[in-house]
Amino acid sequence: MEPMVLNLTSMRTSSDGAWQGDNPLNHAFPLLIVQTTLVLFISRFFAFILKPLRQPKVIAEILGGILLGPSALGRIKDFSPIIFPSWSTPILESVASIGLLFYLFLVGLELDLRSIRRSGKSAITIALAGISLPFLIAVGVTFLMRKAINGENKVGYPQLLMFIGVALSITAFPVLARILAELKLLTTRIGETAMAAAAFNDVAAWILLALAVALAGGNHKGPLVSIWVLISGVAFVAFMFILVRPLMTWVANRCSSQMEDEAYICLTLAGVMLSGFMTDLIGVHAIFGAFIFGLTIPKGGEFAAKLTKRIEDFVSGLLLPLYFASSGLKTDVTKICGIKAWGLLALVISVSCTGKILGTFLVAMMCMIPVRESLALGVLMNTKGLVELIVLNIGKEKKILNDEMFAIFVLMALFTTFMTTPIVMAIYKPYVVASQSESSLERQNSPSKNSNKKKELRILACFHGRGSVPSIINLIESTGTSSENSLLKVYVMHLVELTDRSSSIMMVHKVRKNGLPFINRFCLGVARHIASAFEAYSQVGQVTIRHTTAISALSTMHEDILHVAEAKRVSIIILPFNKQGNKQGEETMDNLEHRWRAVNERVLKCANCSVALFVDRGLGVGAEKGAKTTNLKRVCILFFGGTDDRRALQYVAGIANQSVEVTVVRCLEHSTNPLSPITNPDRDLDETAVAEFRRQNGSVEFIEKVVVGNIIDTAAGIVKGREYNLVIVGNQHHPSTIVAELAHNQLEHTELGPIGDALASSSHGISCSVLVIQTPQISK
Repeated sequence: MEPMVLNLTSMRTSSDGAWQGDNPLNHAFPLLIVQTTLVLFISRFFAFILKPLRQPKVIAEILGGILLGPSALGRIKDFSPIIFPSWSTPILESVASIGLLFYLFLVGLELDLRSIRRSGKSAITIALAGISLPFLIAVGVTFLMRKAINGENKVGYPQLLMFIGVALSITAFPVLARILAELKLLTTRIGETAMAAAAFNDVAAWILLALAVALAGGNHKGPLVSIWVLISGVAFVAFMFILVRPLMTWVANRCSSQMEDEAYICLTLAGVMLSGFMTDLIGVHAIFGAFIFGLTIPKGGEFAAKLTKRIEDFVSGLLLPLYFASSGLKTDVTKICGIKAWGLLALVISVSCTGKILGTFLVAMMCMIPVRESLALGVLMNTKGLVELIVLNIGKEKKILNDEMFAIFVLMALFTTFMTTPIVMAIYKPYVVASQSESSLERQNSPSKNSNKKKELRILACFHGRGSVPSIINLIESTGTSSENSLLKVYVMHLVELTDRSSSIMMVHKVRKNGLPFINRFCLGVARHIASAFEAYSQVGQVTIRHTTAISALSTMHEDILHVAEAKRVSIIILPFNKQGNKQGEETMDNLEHRWRAVNERVLKCANCSVALFVDRGLGVGAEKGAKTTNLKRVCILFFGGTDDRRALQYVAGIANQSVEVTVVRCLEHSTNPLSPITNPDRDLDETAVAEFRRQNGSVEFIEKVVVGNIIDTAAGIVKGREYNLVIVGNQHHPSTIVAELAHNQLEHTELGPIGDALASSSHGISCSVLVIQTPQISK
């Protein structure tokens, strides 16, 4: 102990440098830098290894901590004394605790108590069952553990029961959100039920943990101390919600309406620290104060978003892994030795899974949830994570859990979380189940063939930013009422990128309010006008609008889009192709748009239906400065021939109505010898399609244009000469030789095809929006 005392009393923050013979690892700050770098490297390495298995990041961070601890690298003779000496433990844990403090503030900031109240009786009942049965099982497990593990019989039975009960019954709300997103279940019925139940479980777990800590505080001082701790804790919560919450609402409103918000942000961060100090003073734990303070912040506003943006990257990316490392340094798997110890580990894992999964499964079945969904819900609710580690660390800190108990429960948390993803994937395939249920539902709701002979057009329109919403919805609005014998059904899909940031959980609460109210918040008066138009259309019966949300990584976003397109049997998918304007009036694409462009390319490659890329140039907001939202009025289709152009012609047939002027410009090849045959294998199909279109749409203006010279200049001249609002063109499947000549040209955006790329380019001075339609590649 003498070297540790010597280091603690004479320890300096920084060294004099290696050139002066001073070892930086003997000083606090350089050693902390080395420890942090090592922890980040190890955790990111495990995250990379586990990514193909769709495991949450918390698994990698726990494994990294265990690897650095006495279970693995710590067994090397000189590793722990040099990299993690005992005198550095308080420093490492203090820095990690700061990260934990602010992370729990973020969890409270993201947890909306109102969403729990709105979640319905089934979610709350499921959550209660998932807590109650594990607690009942914990009664027997606690009795067995006190007898089987040396030293635990000295701990009071109520204190040990509370910690073991919380450890077995807890559900990690943030980790569950990540797993649901990886499995593409976040916005499904089972995902919403699981998130609502986990949110309720989270609040109940914090209450139970506070009770456990209060009981632990009175372990040696008598029960009266525990009572005073509980009373003080309740008084603190009441003070926060009665006095602090209105104050933070006022601060949030002030911060949202003013640009200079630095003072409010700093005061809030100071409030996090002060709240943590108050609960630590009471004797509960500092993290409870930060969590309760987070609950007092208004949800979903600009202030909450700014706080999250300021805190989360630094805390979640840098400081929080240190907490897992400090937990790993305390986890010694070698303490689990012998058949009895490993048998206890198997028992803890078994009863944990049985209590949580069985309790959730039975109650979910009673709530009339299908068998596979109920079983998957039980497995999902068995997810552990950071909160589990917090419970175990507090228990070890309060001398409730010894080294062997601590290691057993850490491995239990690892195993139960690791098994969640593969088991859910094995027993519940959401795409197949959703497709079957949706198909049966549509069959039940569809009118009989005799009573309804209307042709139905189904469109899936996607958007991922506020700029594309008005134009796409205006495009859909103008597509709607071409004929009394046709019915339009539109699925509007909001694409939300899932990132590694903890605010992804906050996005769940936002996008759960799907549909027009969500769009209204982004588009204000524009979307309100369109919302009223949709409502009017729905009352007439000509158009049906359904809203959905996809939350996914951009690398797999196309799977969500294609699944919905297949399940809903849509005939065309509309995707935004956004280009940003710079100060010189030139259109460019930033890095984010390039990543969305990759999503479009994957959809184009894999889609089994037609796909339209929409190059928006202000279709929804009006071309004139200060103009209000304008309906689509003048539309032109450039018809060269081929599969894509014929599909575009079919789409135009749906647009043609009283409020839209449609012009079809058929571009013909110029030949010096009129008797020479023109080689076009699809010419008969083109002639049939054009004749049928003209027969059904007699009011549409039809122009034949002989192309002489450069086809790009001819197309640009046609578009600019008539001031159209929208130009529609096929992608690239043109048998016509006038388009085939463009094959050698270097295209800026190959997915738009030669004509679409030219019309979308700013070099030709075209200011109207462009819709480029492609038929399924498998049919070509």
